[in-house]
Amino acid sequence: MKKVVFLFLLLSICSISACAERDKNVPEHDNKINTSVTQSINDKSDTVQAQTEALQQIKEQIHFDVPLKMPSTLPIGEGSFLTATTRTQGDQVEVIFYESKENMPINDIRLKKSGTVIGRLLVKKYKSAEGASTQIAFDNFNQNGGQEVDLGYNIKGYQDAGAGSLWTGWNEGRWAIATHTRTDNPDAGVKLAKQAVAYLENHMLPIPRQYGMAQLDVYQSGNLIVWQDEKLVYTLDSIKDPLNALAIATAFY
Repeated sequence: MKKVVFLFLLLSICSISACAERDKNVPEHDNKINTSVTQSINDKSDTVQAQTEALQQIKEQIHFDVPLKMPSTLPIGEGSFLTATTRTQGDQVEVIFYESKENMPINDIRLKKSGTVIGRLLVKKYKSAEGASTQIAFDNFNQNGGQEVDLGYNIKGYQDAGAGSLWTGWNEGRWAIATHTRTDNPDAGVKLAKQAVAYLENHMLPIPRQYGMAQLDVYQSGNLIVWQDEKLVYTLDSIKDPLNALAIATAFY
């Protein structure tokens, strides 16, 4: 019995020693990789926290008679800070989101010169939901006709051309979405439409009450996303990248 106990203790000691030796022999570059991954996670966490605080500060600068929704995050460059200018005029609120290389206060007058515009949010209150609904250019594309195109994920798009422009439109729930390109570059419109459909498979646009519409521009000059929330109409524009426009819109969900 004593021999068995002795052998068990000996094997345990050897196992512990082997583990300790193996830890000492971990290649230095592996340790660096682990440190890098940990640092990356910490950096992302800090970025999210900084954006959350900035968005809260933006909301505190808005004085409106009804609560407004804001995106939970915005796409900004690494090492940049989120800030904004706000303006309330009558029944309308304007928020221009900026990224800056230094942490600048909300409504800092230097932003127009040193900041980079991420996008603009307009929220307008109407006297009635019926009045607000007239601001949404909603189309039911499968009833409008046009050349069918497969956009993937069992979604059909419909193409319509005119005056040198080519639109590829489709519906997702109460949203009407269309991409714009020129007639001499038709494949670009379909490609962007497929990218948007794939993105929306994993990201939700805000639920409109009652309708929403999105125009995504291949040439990054006319991205526009508008949706109704009862008496309020939300408008996103001044966003260059069409997929960034979708990213900001889905951050309202």
